[in-house]
Amino acid sequence: MSEEIHFDNEAYKLKFSALAPQTNGWGNEYFKAGENVALWTKMIGIYSYPKEGNPIKFAQNFDKIVENTDNSILLKLVENKKTDKAVMSFLVNGSENSKKFFEYDVYKFEKNPKKGMIVTKYASKYFFKTNSEIKSIAEKIKKDNDKYLELLIVSSTPSVIEKNITE
Repeated sequence: MSEEIHFDNEAYKLKFSALAPQTNGWGNEYFKAGENVALWTKMIGIYSYPKEGNPIKFAQNFDKIVENTDNSILLKLVENKKTDKAVMSFLVNGSENSKKFFEYDVYKFEKNPKKGMIVTKYASKYFFKTNSEIKSIAEKIKKDNDKYLELLIVSSTPSVIEKNITE
């Protein structure tokens, strides 16, 4: 039960942990040094869903939400029925503090060995000022998408920490 995890050669520290009332599961969010829930460029999330037993069906439903949201675009959804896991990646167009960005999200959905399901999330924000920067961001994400999907697939899932932390 580590409060620091490593992903893609970077360290992330646990800075948020809480019980989600809508799922009755714990959510942990890890950020790079100097970043937090309010201001971040990269993060890792580990979320438990004790009442969800079908990761593939959950991923399919989540995919529908992404595809029906105006500021999101699905990049890839991969299902493995043999292992009962799914991974997906998508982009969200957003802004914070008058800065525009694309949030690149990669999720892994899998059974929790204890109960329910665990969702692992890797997210990265790409800020831009001009539309000309969008092309280079798109090329980088396209080039790296399969790498991050694979990294989540092969990475062991950290344990969910069940204690309130708000930093």
